[in-house]
Amino acid sequence: MTDPHPTDTPLYPIREVSRLTGVNSVTLRAWERRYGLIRPQRTPKGHRLYAREDIERVERILQWLNRGVPVSQVKDLLDQPETAGAPEPASDDWPSQRRQLAAAVEALDLARLETLFNQSLALYPVNTCLAELWQPTVRQLEEHWDEQLGARLQRLSLEAFLRTRIGTRLYHANQISLGPTLLITPLPDDPGPLWLLLTALAASDAGYRVQLFDASLPLAELPLAVERLKANALLLASGRAERAELIRRQLPRLAEQLDVPLALCGPVARIREADLTDSAVALLGDDLPQAVARLRPLLREG
Repeated sequence: MTDPHPTDTPLYPIREVSRLTGVNSVTLRAWERRYGLIRPQRTPKGHRLYAREDIERVERILQWLNRGVPVSQVKDLLDQPETAGAPEPASDDWPSQRRQLAAAVEALDLARLETLFNQSLALYPVNTCLAELWQPTVRQLEEHWDEQLGARLQRLSLEAFLRTRIGTRLYHANQISLGPTLLITPLPDDPGPLWLLLTALAASDAGYRVQLFDASLPLAELPLAVERLKANALLLASGRAERAELIRRQLPRLAEQLDVPLALCGPVARIREADLTDSAVALLGDDLPQAVARLRPLLREG
């Protein structure tokens, strides 16, 4: 078989490919081993080396995934002419995964939850997992939890699971991150840290060093926390959209006491911009990957 990579083409190690594409090395290796989506060269010691064509292929894979095509179907699409019509995304992939995840939470099936968590983050970028699987499922669960027997048990079990798994990822990511330090904390009296934990996952994946408080501090103590932790920004995440009055009255005063940006994300950030007119509080929205992306320009300007 002809070598797909000419001998004079520049080659990149897996860490650089991960930096360029935003796809972590675990996922790149899974795409290669399980689905044959990419074929890097190997050094005599077995280290992977990727050509520019491989990087472009990874970018095309991401385009298909972002259109809803499951990773298992991407290989058949990669070599089609770009002018070919796009197929309909498989109707039973993400919906099926969301059903399985919700069922695992409702059944308190932690082994199944572990499998789904590890599988999703191994095969898909974090942003895709959040947008297609975790955010929609958490929204669905919270709608049912308002009226379901055993809802508190389900919420606490899911929070404990995510606190451990995401906390472990944050610990290891913080050891190597050179990005800005982001302090993430909930608003007072928030029902639980689900949105907070998902926000921390998105922020860590975006390169931030994340300092996470999964229980709320009094708002008056937050400026001291920012100072002592040398945070570059304070991000409040909440799942309760009815907190508009608290936000309107207290957050603008808090923002005035900080020397760093104060931003709000999660469903609580659905309040109208008009509620915070002339305030230094940034409303980032309830789509967590997009919210984290909107934070970066505030840091540069701040």
